[in-house]
Amino acid sequence: MMLSEIENKEYIKRINSALEYIDKHIEEKLSLETIAAIAHYSPYHFHRIFKAIIGETLNEYIMRQRIEKSAIELMTKKDVIIAVLAERYGFNSHAVYTRVFKKYYNVSPTAFKTLNPSKFSKINQTESKKGQVSFIFEEYICNINNYLNWISMNGTIEIKTINTLNCASITHIGVQGMEKTFDKLIRWAVPKGLMNSPEAKLARIFHDSFKVTAPDKVRMSVSLITDTPFKTEDDIVKTIIVEGKYIVGRFEIVPDAFEKSWSSLYVWMNDKGYKKADENPFEIYHNDYREHPEGKFIVDLYIPIQ
Repeated sequence: MMLSEIENKEYIKRINSALEYIDKHIEEKLSLETIAAIAHYSPYHFHRIFKAIIGETLNEYIMRQRIEKSAIELMTKKDVIIAVLAERYGFNSHAVYTRVFKKYYNVSPTAFKTLNPSKFSKINQTESKKGQVSFIFEEYICNINNYLNWISMNGTIEIKTINTLNCASITHIGVQGMEKTFDKLIRWAVPKGLMNSPEAKLARIFHDSFKVTAPDKVRMSVSLITDTPFKTEDDIVKTIIVEGKYIVGRFEIVPDAFEKSWSSLYVWMNDKGYKKADENPFEIYHNDYREHPEGKFIVDLYIPIQ
């Protein structure tokens, strides 16, 4: 299905509404008819558009989201009961859940639960199959002490409570083409004077985790933080970063050190006994790395905590 540029913008806007609905209701029964209505399309038309934009059918996407969210719980909650987890995410039985889970991660939920979280990554799994390394992500360092030593030398960490942040955002899926999406957002914002405000910062919000989601399927919001009112248009939507307590790591890093920085920050969180909250992690950028003498980002990484 080929989409013209004008059609594509309208489609993406409506698909965004569907994705937000799925996020909020992932533990509930989700039907094609219900979600198509959210996007204001007939079920037949929605099915075709969703596949063309997301690259998966609606059922495939929902199934992957449920498996990945259950995987995060297996990683982070030691007392989680697998049978209860399976039921909560809509699987008829423990056996069905186990069979589907193994298709994604090549191990059973029980085996996955026993793995050291720092040693499992969907990034590593994808690289081993394709022999490729993403331009902004490196392999995980397996030794926990290496993470902690690295972050002590390359980052500063503090705990902050932030107020709600308002954002203008473009949905981006996968790690390729990220710079073009940021440039598109900036080109939209500059004529409106949004880049001139002192609070204006570029950011990236993660709706999926690279720990359990393949890099080409990770959904992100490429965002501009702004307090200036604006109207949504085309594929520019309003999003918010919710108020709350966050671990904030400040780094000055080259592009391919992002994964190491995120991994180290999560290890630091676990080492200090903090627990991640349900909100989405995000990054805020303080410079244009292309203007840095060493090509480095000055960036804050935010992990929401309870």
